[in-house]
Amino acid sequence: MLRSFLIIVGLFASLAFSSASAAPFNEGFRKCGECHEAEVEVWKQTKHAKSYNEVHKKEEAAKILAAVGGPNNMRQNPTCVTCHYTETKASESAKPQVATGPSCESCHGASSEWREIHNNYGDGIKDASKEAPAHKAKRIADATKAGMIWSFMTYDVASNCMSCHGLAQSKISGDTLDKMLDAGHPGEPEFELVRNSQGTVRHRFYPPNVNVNAEMTPAELSRLFIVGQAAALVSATGAVAKATHPKYVALQKKREQDARAALQGVADVPEVKALLAAPSHEAGRKLADALKGKDLSAKVKLPAKSTYK
Repeated sequence: MLRSFLIIVGLFASLAFSSASAAPFNEGFRKCGECHEAEVEVWKQTKHAKSYNEVHKKEEAAKILAAVGGPNNMRQNPTCVTCHYTETKASESAKPQVATGPSCESCHGASSEWREIHNNYGDGIKDASKEAPAHKAKRIADATKAGMIWSFMTYDVASNCMSCHGLAQSKISGDTLDKMLDAGHPGEPEFELVRNSQGTVRHRFYPPNVNVNAEMTPAELSRLFIVGQAAALVSATGAVAKATHPKYVALQKKREQDARAALQGVADVPEVKALLAAPSHEAGRKLADALKGKDLSAKVKLPAKSTYK
């Protein structure tokens, strides 16, 4: 009986370990490119893609590496890898590899759990346009539950941007972020979503013109601008609440103040008012949902197209 009991305990322990170790992982841009070839070609021309061969050569890189500690190589240093690279695996048991800069999954989430769901249009159906509406709705819901961040989930995409570009990455300790800032790492308080997503980064290939990288309308840009400021506000307030380093506090307060100022023009929108009163991811998502279909371009001062990056 004791032997049977130990076997059962061992089985449950094995299952628990297997479940705990089966975390979603990045599969890399080539998997995405099997279907999204045009989007990947755009990505290859971006600073995100090119940074893999460039960012470690910057003058301040060595000083920042020395400050954060760990491996003296950006591609091997966990702190640097968090934002500057995409760590991928061929399978769950494979060794992680750092082979690119920020890529598809940096914004849309590690794909190992959702890619096959995302690609399944129904039995025998290869053309997305022929997918049954009910199947599409379930596919979207299931892929989202599995960790996919769809392009229409603008708040979550924006939040990913702000975590790195605002020097507010929650995966990096506050003490390390302080050291990075002191060593010359940019804090980018001026980072704004429209300017930084609608230039070289833009990849909007949608039906019926799937070969055209579509530009956003003024109404769409106004919504994206507001959502970006919402994400910046949540990011900054969350970071400043945990900060003690004067320089880091000043950086995050600047981000917070700028976001609040940008949102004042639409403060009459109930969801904006709620966000300003209590910034949170939940409030940010509610705001993004409430803005769908609305045209607030008359109230929003958008960055000039000539300033797009």
